[in-house]
Amino acid sequence: MFEFCRKFPGCHRLELNPAFFFIIYLAGNLLSPSMADSKYHPALTVSNIKNHILITLELNKSQYTTWAELFKITCRAFDVIDHITEQAATTESTTTETSTTPVVSWASLDAIVLSWIYGTVSLELLGTIFEADSTAAKTWSHIQNLFQDNKSSRALYLQRQFTNIKLDNFLNVSAYCQELKSIADQLSNVDDKVSDPRMVL
Repeated sequence: MFEFCRKFPGCHRLELNPAFFFIIYLAGNLLSPSMADSKYHPALTVSNIKNHILITLELNKSQYTTWAELFKITCRAFDVIDHITEQAATTESTTTETSTTPVVSWASLDAIVLSWIYGTVSLELLGTIFEADSTAAKTWSHIQNLFQDNKSSRALYLQRQFTNIKLDNFLNVSAYCQELKSIADQLSNVDDKVSDPRMVL
């Protein structure tokens, strides 16, 4: 309490109860670096993966590139990127421990990452990729192959859509342009970017 008074020497001159300042002081100490070190792995703090990955991956939409990048960013942020990379199979062990992360079961973390994948794909896609006793790396690879293999056929389909889109089918120009941009973004996600002159035309 004395240390608290030294930190807030003028609190007794304010109308607020000194206890208010003492609570703030305690909160500051609880959140200090020395006490903020959690015994939990960062991945365990994620309560809703959709707060970090804002789109749902669907089979009939070319969102894979965007979804995959958001997923990898999230995995890096929560220190589980090794569960979806190529070395995941070789680094699997009973525990994972570094100088900055607590000891956590590899299987537990892998189940968390796998649940993130399942939680950010559509029900249709989930039915396609779901496999009993799978791992995050296997499921990640399955999705990657699924979308990479369909890339050419998807690009042809989107090109036809883009070419055949007509202003007469929309209520206003804004809706027309929004649809054009949506298809162009999907083409970009399958490595078939629409040129600027074509967008203008």
